[in-house]
Amino acid sequence: MTYILEGSEVTTSSDDSQNTRESWLVDQITKSEFFHQKLHDYGLLEIAYAIETVQGENLEWNLDTLNISKLAWNKVIHHGIPPVLAFAHPHVLISIKRSIGYYRGLAMVSLKSMSNIGLSIERFETGQNKHPLEEDKAWATARHLNELISRLIESDEELDLREFDLWRGTTAGSTAQGSWQNRKGGIAEELVKGFIRRRIRERRLISKENDTDSQALLKDGRTLAYMSEPDIALYDENHQILVAIEIKGGIDKAGVLERIGAAIKSLSRAKQENPAAITLLIMYKVSMTYQTLEELEAHRDEIDYWLTIEDVLNRDSARQEIFKLFNI
Repeated sequence: MTYILEGSEVTTSSDDSQNTRESWLVDQITKSEFFHQKLHDYGLLEIAYAIETVQGENLEWNLDTLNISKLAWNKVIHHGIPPVLAFAHPHVLISIKRSIGYYRGLAMVSLKSMSNIGLSIERFETGQNKHPLEEDKAWATARHLNELISRLIESDEELDLREFDLWRGTTAGSTAQGSWQNRKGGIAEELVKGFIRRRIRERRLISKENDTDSQALLKDGRTLAYMSEPDIALYDENHQILVAIEIKGGIDKAGVLERIGAAIKSLSRAKQENPAAITLLIMYKVSMTYQTLEELEAHRDEIDYWLTIEDVLNRDSARQEIFKLFNI
């Protein structure tokens, strides 16, 4: 059994206070990294930069049609703020992918509240919908968001463009909190997948992705799949598995052997398909016991490497080792 990062000893202390503190710290680190990754996923900066390039003066701004109050409009103009940065315009919502999230952030409303009034926009905001927003929906969405944005602008005695960043950041944090609560059990898996997605996108290794981002064809012919059993897999051009990763995110010690058993079954199937496939298990250090280490040692044939989630979150060297296994 090879632990990729040498010198990072796994402790299995039975001291309750120490275990409680470690569990709390792991939870906080995981949550911080999750929120950080979500801000990248939401594309807050990229979308804002794209909107800033729009020649808003070439658009027709009929205040009544767009549901923009005259007071809010005059305030924005008086402070030298380009209207396109403050108010939603259907042309922008249709032409700039995911821009709907920028204006929802300014209005400080949730995706759920939008859906409740018949304006379900999540697939357009996340980029999952590959087709542009329909014109009727763009107008309805712009009018609704502009009404809310107008009221916020009117309520401020002094208007500062930087405050728009605070509004959007508040909305993004609220959205991330909802995602955290809904998917807390699978956060570790989502974070590791997120690291890999970001890596191949930043290095421009992708040839094609499917609509759900669950699979990416790389330019060298290999395929990365984010699924279950295994959680992450790399295949060659003939769809033979090359690398398999299982991520077990539970932190309770009581169920750790059951989680390892499930991981072993998954990774052993990868070895059966291709004995030369590389297998990696990633799990929380705080969940490990002496029995855990014995179980890992007893299954050298199924698990080539293992890492702790804490190392993956805290050490760039751990993430680099994962990238090295994938050759990305």
